[in-house]
Amino acid sequence: MEQETQTPHKRRVRYKGKYPKKFEEKYKELQPEKYQDTIEHVIRKGNTPAGMHISIMVKEILDFLQIEPGEQGFDATLGYGGHTRAMLECLKGQGHIWATDVDPEESAKTKKRLEDLGFGEDLLTVRLQNFCTIDEIAKEVGGFDFILADLGVSSMQIDNPKRGFSFKVDGPLDLRLNQETGISAAERLDTITREELAGMLYENSDEPYCEELAKAITDEIRRGSHIDTTTKLRRVIEDTLDFLPEKEKKDTIKKTCQRTFQALRIDVNQEFEVLYEFMEKLPGALRPGGRVAILTFHSGEDKLVKQALKEGYKSGIYSDYAKDVIRPSAQECAANGRARSTKMRWAVRA
Repeated sequence: MEQETQTPHKRRVRYKGKYPKKFEEKYKELQPEKYQDTIEHVIRKGNTPAGMHISIMVKEILDFLQIEPGEQGFDATLGYGGHTRAMLECLKGQGHIWATDVDPEESAKTKKRLEDLGFGEDLLTVRLQNFCTIDEIAKEVGGFDFILADLGVSSMQIDNPKRGFSFKVDGPLDLRLNQETGISAAERLDTITREELAGMLYENSDEPYCEELAKAITDEIRRGSHIDTTTKLRRVIEDTLDFLPEKEKKDTIKKTCQRTFQALRIDVNQEFEVLYEFMEKLPGALRPGGRVAILTFHSGEDKLVKQALKEGYKSGIYSDYAKDVIRPSAQECAANGRARSTKMRWAVRA
């Protein structure tokens, strides 16, 4: 009698401690539908669960947009879909939202997540394209009653080491929102000149040590090194700022890392160029009386948005606009540290 072939039993991966540090080991957080208690516990501690994103200033956005059932809306950056879901709920099954995102991996997950919640293609259309193509979609649908542009990078992108957005964990120095197009930050550094890099660091993140960093990074590359991981770039920054007094070194290095990674991310994704194009096309995409809310996260993009809305108001394109920024509440900042740098600006189409 032939022996039956037995499939070896595959052991379940052990959950490494109550609070695992590695992204891949946080499987409870990565399966929110299965481990809801874990997710709620992480959020209560003021942290963002792995693979998730906590939407910022949802109440303030909805209070301004005043979405009514039957209206047509546009979400410029779909992300995890938290803002999208809140706006869809305001439509009460009537109307439609078009959303764009350049991240094929995360947008597919979000679309599926929203479909499972009952927001199918009759209410939501997701396009894998840049939000600066808003004019094409607006022409197709006849304009929008409300628009939201959240210009921040989503937490699930920042937290995933494979994306290279964070200097806190080792990973490839990539920083692209869409890893299928363009060049990575590592490839950008391979060919950049010292003068160009210094200008990038200053213009994209107001880095005070832009000259010193630009020299150190380009010297390292000229010696034949490839700064192709997040850890390698962090070490160059640490070595460059080693001259600082001990009492201020740690904090300054952390902030310099944040600014350097931000500057590179803006560059490889052409974020300022995209935003400038979006702000130019924005008035033509809004119907008369249409409302737009924009969340910014650093001074460069906030300055660009502020200037565009102000000029639009002066020329009669907008009937009103935010003279002052709206910021998240102290309670929201305490619960979600990533909300602290957020500024909200708005305008109403004449």
